[in-house]
Amino acid sequence: MKGATFLAAVAASAVIASAGLATGALAADLPSRTVAPVAPAPIVPIFTWTGFYVGVNAGYGWNTNSNNNNAAYVPGVGYIGSGSSGSDGGFVGGGQIGYNYQFGQFVAGVEADIQYADMQSNNNGGAYYAGTGYIGSQSNGVDWFGTLRARLGFAVDRALIYATGGFAYGGGGGNNGYYYNGLYYKNGDDTSTGWTVGGGVEYAFTDNITARIEGLYVNLGKSGSNAYVYDASTFGGSNRKDTEFGVVRAGLNYKFSSF
Repeated sequence: MKGATFLAAVAASAVIASAGLATGALAADLPSRTVAPVAPAPIVPIFTWTGFYVGVNAGYGWNTNSNNNNAAYVPGVGYIGSGSSGSDGGFVGGGQIGYNYQFGQFVAGVEADIQYADMQSNNNGGAYYAGTGYIGSQSNGVDWFGTLRARLGFAVDRALIYATGGFAYGGGGGNNGYYYNGLYYKNGDDTSTGWTVGGGVEYAFTDNITARIEGLYVNLGKSGSNAYVYDASTFGGSNRKDTEFGVVRAGLNYKFSSF
């Protein structure tokens, strides 16, 4: 009896083991349900104003000079004449180079530019000399100018609002000339230095191309020139001017990659 019970237990264990092996084999044949890992989202680079740039610009400039032209008295035969000229304006255009550095939403930088300027005004307020006629003439204005400025702005992504100011220089438009006894005497065309201040708005259409609209006030200070002729009837002339003007211009820049 005991032997029969033992054999029955062995047989049952064998049946259970066979069933387990069959189940494992069946599970191994089933397809895998492993989920593939999700790829991370690509990182979109944030635009920065930091970097060097070069560009061109063009616009309109108008002078607001206070200009006086005086001719001295010619003893016995003439009179002292004087005149003044008002504002005049014309085309301005040139190029610029600079560097910006962005920290947070603020942008600081430095920029230099050189400009052609067509801003001239003519003044014929000179002395009248009996027998010779009109003998005084003068022109006043600016043929060219340049600036070296600091810039400080506030950026909202690709838009930048900024103020600017610094050193300015220019000239080429001031002449003081007189006729006397059939000869023409002239001096002028001096270069002056001064300061400038302004502001503008700039927008980056791509990571490398930006466009701007900018306004500047430029003051090159006071300057004077004199023309003298010495003979039996001494004649002298003088010209005194304040060189100041405004500029509105549009610009296009190429911004190099930041580093």
